[in-house]
Amino acid sequence: MQNKTFDPAFILFSVFIAIFGAIIGMQLITTLGITPNTSIIGALIAILIARIPMQMFYKYRSLENQNLVQTTISAATFGAANSLLIPVGIPYVMGMPELIVPMLIGAGIALIIDVFILYKVFDTKLFGADETWPPGVATAEALKAGDEGGSKAKFLGLGIFGGMIGSHFGVSMSAFGVAFIGNIWALSMFGAGLLLRGYSVPLFGVDLNEYYVPHGMMIGAGAVALLQFVVTLAKKKKETAKKAESTEREYTRNESDISKGFGLGFILYVIGAVIVAVLGGITGDMPIWQLAVFVLFAAFAALVSEIIVGIAAMHSGWFPAFAVTLISLLIGMILGFPPVALALLTGYTAATGPAFADLGYDFKSGVILRNGSSVAQELYGRRQQLKSALIGFSVAVVMVFLFANNFFEQDLVPPVDKVYATTIASGLTGNVGLLILLWAIPGALIQLISGPKRQMGILFATGLLIVNPIAGWAVLTGILIRLIVLKIKGPDAENTMYTTAAGFIAGDAIYSFFSSIWKIK
Repeated sequence: MQNKTFDPAFILFSVFIAIFGAIIGMQLITTLGITPNTSIIGALIAILIARIPMQMFYKYRSLENQNLVQTTISAATFGAANSLLIPVGIPYVMGMPELIVPMLIGAGIALIIDVFILYKVFDTKLFGADETWPPGVATAEALKAGDEGGSKAKFLGLGIFGGMIGSHFGVSMSAFGVAFIGNIWALSMFGAGLLLRGYSVPLFGVDLNEYYVPHGMMIGAGAVALLQFVVTLAKKKKETAKKAESTEREYTRNESDISKGFGLGFILYVIGAVIVAVLGGITGDMPIWQLAVFVLFAAFAALVSEIIVGIAAMHSGWFPAFAVTLISLLIGMILGFPPVALALLTGYTAATGPAFADLGYDFKSGVILRNGSSVAQELYGRRQQLKSALIGFSVAVVMVFLFANNFFEQDLVPPVDKVYATTIASGLTGNVGLLILLWAIPGALIQLISGPKRQMGILFATGLLIVNPIAGWAVLTGILIRLIVLKIKGPDAENTMYTTAAGFIAGDAIYSFFSSIWKIK
């Protein structure tokens, strides 16, 4: 199939839109500590451009090309902010500016490996294209509504309006919208976790964070989730022979892709960790055995980070990347790594996960828009999206290299970096390791009982890691409304609910984006 999309004009426009996304990401992550979902913004930009009556913009009338534009801007936003600026800010806050460039190189390597693994394992039994990936659904529905108009546009518009109004009054409308789309069991646990974390102090007089309850629960659930991955892959191999008789949907990737993705990915992470250790100058600060442990653990932590973040993102649209990185840091401290090694470990781990989740959302949008395509066409479309994402990530690397110091000199550093630096500087006190191990047990049990499909342990721990009780109420209220509507209207109401829910998520994203820009001013 001849590729005519990536001509010089399209690439130039993609670079321009990526620069815009990278600036947004860096500005918001340093001033507010968050990165909004710019996929919706990218989709709206693409829709508007498609309406310009000039021949050079005609190609943007294609939904696939509009999806490529939003893929580029979201990759640049999350890449610059979460995967690159957060890692390079850690050594700066710790008073080690000489490590900024080595950390950027290491984070850039981790980012590319992260993207490679997602590309190989997306739409397998582990990370299926038929799973929720809520922001991906919202973006696709927005693009389709802009193209089709009619009732779909009406329900989407009502959802966007409702999302903006609710967001204005402090309600997490993205959480409310996700409740109409995702797995009810997983999201119920997510909501329960949000409420328990939000009200543990006023109700029980206990700050769960002080006792490392969320961290321990996530470690336990994450460990079981990894074992479930292995078991699922083994079952998949046994079922391959029966596939012709099975009614199970056909995935575009198979168990070989999973093995290559995670297997080769781990090897690449090991190589990347070696490069980070050499460039960071820690090879002479630790004995050989400890250096080997550092390299292997850094690679393992990077891989586990993207898996846990990916699971949470796939089911809820929220990903606890900061918290998972903090967990890796705490384990690194328990293993006795020196401060410089801990800084490099934290940055390397932080670089993985966000890009995995974000590109998963974009691929989900593509799958919806290419509905009914053959496997070959679907894989071709996904390759096109990968190219757009790589443009966005490449621009992000350049932008962070050029402007990171400008932000730091103005004391604009991602707030989470100060948490990481303070944790490293203060060291472990008391029986932190014992507490983490203690709370890992219930986390593991919940994940084990719920099984790999529902991921209740991961989602419950994700809720515990986020201080947002209003989002918890929004999720549970949304689930209740969803059940009532399905009871009254039946399964036929699902499509309308999906479109309206996509509007809630889009409206929340749009309001959050522009209110964030306004706060900066």
